[in-house]
Amino acid sequence: MFKLWASIKKDLRLLTRDKVGLVLMFAMPIILAILIAAIQNNTFKLVNDNKVSLLIYNADNAEISKHFSQAMKEAGMFEIKEYTGSATPSEIVKSMDNDDALVAIIIPKDFSEKLENKAKGLSSRVLTDLGLGTDTLKETAPNLDAMEVYYSPVLQTSFRQSINGAIHASLQLIENKLLIKNIYALVDEKKSPGKLEDDILKGQIEIREVAAARNGSRTIPNATQHNIPAWTIFAMFFIVISLGSSVVKEKLNGSFVRLKTLPSSYLLSLLSKQITYLSVTLLQVAVIFALGIYLFPLMGLPKLNLPDDIFALFLVSFVCGWCAVSYAITIGVFSNTQEQANGFGAVTIVILAAIGGLLVPSFAMPDSFSVAMKISPLHWCLESYYGLFLENGTLKDIMVNILPLLGITILLQLIAFWGLKRKNLI
Repeated sequence: MFKLWASIKKDLRLLTRDKVGLVLMFAMPIILAILIAAIQNNTFKLVNDNKVSLLIYNADNAEISKHFSQAMKEAGMFEIKEYTGSATPSEIVKSMDNDDALVAIIIPKDFSEKLENKAKGLSSRVLTDLGLGTDTLKETAPNLDAMEVYYSPVLQTSFRQSINGAIHASLQLIENKLLIKNIYALVDEKKSPGKLEDDILKGQIEIREVAAARNGSRTIPNATQHNIPAWTIFAMFFIVISLGSSVVKEKLNGSFVRLKTLPSSYLLSLLSKQITYLSVTLLQVAVIFALGIYLFPLMGLPKLNLPDDIFALFLVSFVCGWCAVSYAITIGVFSNTQEQANGFGAVTIVILAAIGGLLVPSFAMPDSFSVAMKISPLHWCLESYYGLFLENGTLKDIMVNILPLLGITILLQLIAFWGLKRKNLI
């Protein structure tokens, strides 16, 4: 026990001298967690709370087109700005840059007239089909000119689709109003009842978002719940820079040879490294989670809500940390120089993070990546944390993710041991 404790103290001294390694293990993931959570949270606010600046050029300038502009404003998603310049594409784009607008809409000429004719044609057909009148509009309703929508190139496809949905909803609202108005006009009613019109147009079924979580949790996870676990895992595995270099350094300075002449073994030294750096990974978890709980609310970001099963959270953190330590030792055993350990270790961690779902959500990856994803230990780490933080699961629920992670960890330990034996280092 004394030899183990002495070896642990030695590893702690070496760790505290590795300033670069400490920065990579603590400062980098903390900065990433804050930046990514803030950016993602701001994106959510842009969709839900903030309003998108929208330029509208009304070439029609009739009453119905003005109602459409009002409907877009009432949608609650846009900050409407009237555009009065030239309708050429270059002038529209220039005005968008000057007004910091993300979207611009051109309402074409005769928009109101054609929309009115379309509503008359549809209302006449409805009454004819019901046997309440004859089709007085022999000609077909005119095709409406396309409504050009200019988007800033920075907008992603999903966000553009949301805006398109809001535009279509506003158009549908105007069309429905005209349809109701014309139906009443065709049955010799001077004016449609306002209350009935409101009931038809506004009596929509309410949509309530509920998280599909275990144990009945109905809270929708926020940006912090997604990002803190992901970047904590990233921090854990980046100990490969410090631990991998330490293993290589001891190989190069003859520590293995000296240990063979002493009443000790390198396996004891390897055990002390695992205990030391496993403690570091658990400290990383505590620090980053504490930031999410206490610092994020002060910065205006959502607070990190810990799962109910704290023991399961500790076990997941322990297994993830052990896997990260095992991976770092394996890299150190098979690297011949510190540069190899640092370069290969850092690059492979980024690759494993990418295919494991930390950088890109796993559901957004192509099917061809499914096998590679399951090989990545970071994937199983992330799924274990998400099972607790996002789905409010228990230890029983996430065992399906912990067991593969344990299997990968044991495999890495065996590979490292085989590498030491193959090089006659133990």
